[in-house]
Amino acid sequence: MAFPASLPISGPSPKPHPNSNSNSNPKPLKSLNQKQIILLLQKSKYINQVLSIHAQLIRNGLSQDPFLVFELLRSCSKCHAIGYASRIFHYAQKPNVYHYTALIDGFVSSGNYLHAIQLYSRMLNESIAPDNYLMASILKACGSQLALREGREVHGRALKLGFISNRMVKLRIVELYGNSGELGDARHVFEQMPEDVVASTVMISSYSGQGLVEEARAVFSGVRRKDTVCWTAMIDGFVRNGEMNRALEAFRRMQGENVRPNEVTIVCVLSACSQLGALEIGRWVHSYMRKYEIELNLFVGNALINMYSRCGSIDEAHKVFDEMKDRDVITYNTMISGLSMNGKGTQAIELFRVMIKLRLRPTNVTFVGVLNACSHGGLVDFGFKIFDSMARDYRVEPQIEHYGCMVDLLGRVGRLDEAYDLIRTTKMTPDHIMLGTLLSACKMHKNLELGEQIAKVLEDRGQADSGTYVLLSQVYASFGKWKEAAQVRAKMKEAGMQKEPGCSSIEVNNEIHEFLLGDIRHPQKERIYEKLEELIRLLRLEGHRPEKEVVLQDIEDGEKDGALAIHSERLAICYGLISTEPGTTIRVMKNLRVCYDCHSVIKLIAKITRRKIVVRDRNRFHHFENGACTCGDYW
Repeated sequence: MAFPASLPISGPSPKPHPNSNSNSNPKPLKSLNQKQIILLLQKSKYINQVLSIHAQLIRNGLSQDPFLVFELLRSCSKCHAIGYASRIFHYAQKPNVYHYTALIDGFVSSGNYLHAIQLYSRMLNESIAPDNYLMASILKACGSQLALREGREVHGRALKLGFISNRMVKLRIVELYGNSGELGDARHVFEQMPEDVVASTVMISSYSGQGLVEEARAVFSGVRRKDTVCWTAMIDGFVRNGEMNRALEAFRRMQGENVRPNEVTIVCVLSACSQLGALEIGRWVHSYMRKYEIELNLFVGNALINMYSRCGSIDEAHKVFDEMKDRDVITYNTMISGLSMNGKGTQAIELFRVMIKLRLRPTNVTFVGVLNACSHGGLVDFGFKIFDSMARDYRVEPQIEHYGCMVDLLGRVGRLDEAYDLIRTTKMTPDHIMLGTLLSACKMHKNLELGEQIAKVLEDRGQADSGTYVLLSQVYASFGKWKEAAQVRAKMKEAGMQKEPGCSSIEVNNEIHEFLLGDIRHPQKERIYEKLEELIRLLRLEGHRPEKEVVLQDIEDGEKDGALAIHSERLAICYGLISTEPGTTIRVMKNLRVCYDCHSVIKLIAKITRRKIVVRDRNRFHHFENGACTCGDYW
């Protein structure tokens, strides 16, 4: 492979670091020997210090000293000036393996993996033999670049040169095959190694990355002395594969074995809490951070904001936001999205304005959050103003998700024809999410004709999923067209699709309890259903009449009442009422959109019990209090 012209061997000199003293003159190098100059380079923290030394080396005729060239390359890489290091290498006379190793290391550490591989190829063409250190470095580049073919060649050369017994070389080979999905080859090399917690951690991450959680867990179980990184890899594996409860259980075991987490562990656990709505566990993690003085940096702070937002505690999220010393665009994006999903649309828009005043450049994610805030608040005109400003003012071209937000915005306020026109006139091919959003609006506003059109478009494109058929059947049911609703369900059954079952969860005493429709598995099911019956009686006294059209089946009214009463979120709320002290906020997470009847019921339950009830459904958060909801019955 030829060394390409695209390699950064030229370019502007690096800018001096603002914290360094650019006016200070280093001690004249004439009075220093080679060892002293090397020590001076090693002590350099900023690139302008290295540049000054390099300039004196050139003036004193020392710029081609091989030892000094090596140290210059290392110093430039350490100061993140890989472009300048490339220029030094370019002018080096007869570079040796150490020079190649220094620059390749610099490329790898700066993420320029392809340049590292290309430089290695040039070195081989120059008939310079690598050593085991360089082998490990180039294998890391191949593994990170997913350059499997080149990696296999390096593996073969390592075998030929006798470097395969080197621990670091073997670790990098396992990592190469694991990252590339060649798990059989990774396992083969791994099994040839003595017990090694680092190698085991690599295998755990490799299996988890391919969705093989049980294989990862088996490797993890076989590690006798697990360190922080090993525990973190397993917790991260559970999180990445949707096994949130297992992630939290692993974290508890980690604490039981007195292994202290690092900030990566903390972020993984906070991610699991976010997905589950496990607010109390998330709060405990936050207090753990304070106790052990884990820094509230961008990485951890953004994760905390996300956790509190997705657990429905937006005030705590805002408190973390205010406490952070540094905030980047991700911080603002996370806070804006959190405010939006928690019904604080006006605050989300105001924070967006603050962000613009601070000259932070908004991203695609920023505009999704702001447009969602407009949608949830019914702010159509302002939503269009933001949408039109994206490309014009901020050079952010609207993507499919932004058009989806606009369709949602129009659909929620009943402007269905305009939403459909937007779909038909956009340059982008609408995806099933955008069309499904409009179909959901057709259900909300009972537009049967347009709903049928949208469903047909989805079917013709092969994009219809179980949600499509469920929504269309609900549209028919809302008009009392039970025959047509049954036909849609039959078509769904013929296609081998099943409706996603509703599932609600609630956290009580740091444990997550899950409920399905009509669930009778819970140990306290008798008390739960007693509380449910009590609430039904109280709801009748309040004048509640079930909205029976949300029940799809053509069954008697009494049966419809029963079908509605046992929805999963109601069971979760009943468990919360019998398991927590009066006045405690009840927080429930549901995987589907809350139905109209449940929404009405929960408003009344909040009023009757004098509780605040927070429900996160598929679309947003609902904060119920005193008989009202923050969504304003608009979701």
